[in-house]
Amino acid sequence: MNFTKSDDAVSEMVDYSIILSIILLATGIIVVAGVPMLEHIQETQHTDNIKQSFQVLAPNVNKVVFGNAPAQSVELKMYGGSLSVTKDNYINISMQVWNNSAGSPETVSFGRQMGNIENDFQNTLICYENSGVWAKYASGDSVMVAEPRFTYANNVLVIPDASVSGSSSVSGSGLVRVTADAGRRSIESYRNVSQVNVTVTSDYFKAWEKFLNERLEMSTIDINETTQTVLAGKSYTENIDVYIIKAAMDVTID
Repeated sequence: MNFTKSDDAVSEMVDYSIILSIILLATGIIVVAGVPMLEHIQETQHTDNIKQSFQVLAPNVNKVVFGNAPAQSVELKMYGGSLSVTKDNYINISMQVWNNSAGSPETVSFGRQMGNIENDFQNTLICYENSGVWAKYASGDSVMVAEPRFTYANNVLVIPDASVSGSSSVSGSGLVRVTADAGRRSIESYRNVSQVNVTVTSDYFKAWEKFLNERLEMSTIDINETTQTVLAGKSYTENIDVYIIKAAMDVTID
């Protein structure tokens, strides 16, 4: 055979070049598409873990709200972002209560700042707010993760007012401890109530609207996206009793 005129060596070099190009292309695709996908999967898993930790936090803190414990402490794992006590939320309850002396209904209102314990991770907010757990995503949509402890049965409506106060805030990764200490607690009762309107101002107002509509069968009267406020109410054919549980808590994050 005349090796000087053979094309075998050239063919092998072309084959190696093609294989190397395929390997480099595949590596590039993995780096460009695969790594961000893996990071997204990891962030999603972290978000789910934060939700689950708040679902553990809520029933423990609610023991303080309903007078079953003087204090509760829960460990949460952080994956970056921040955990803090915030105060930019309010609840107002307006009722039509029958006044025996006047022989007609009168309007009685109750309102207070709720406060919450909020985790901010990768543009997703997850918080404990007024005995429930809520989440808000970068799109602006919010959902209920765990129901607040509002109840209505046998013509009795119970509304908790879990007022969270404090100025603690931490950021980074690792374990942190959230401690809720009971403050002043009282129960306000209203009898012969024919109408109840609930106004909530919160980052999670859309989820609150759905809860009030579906759980308490209240109709939306007004919703303001600028102020992040929802107003929902219901008239009762048979007068009901309303109990508002006022529970103040001092929350620290270490």
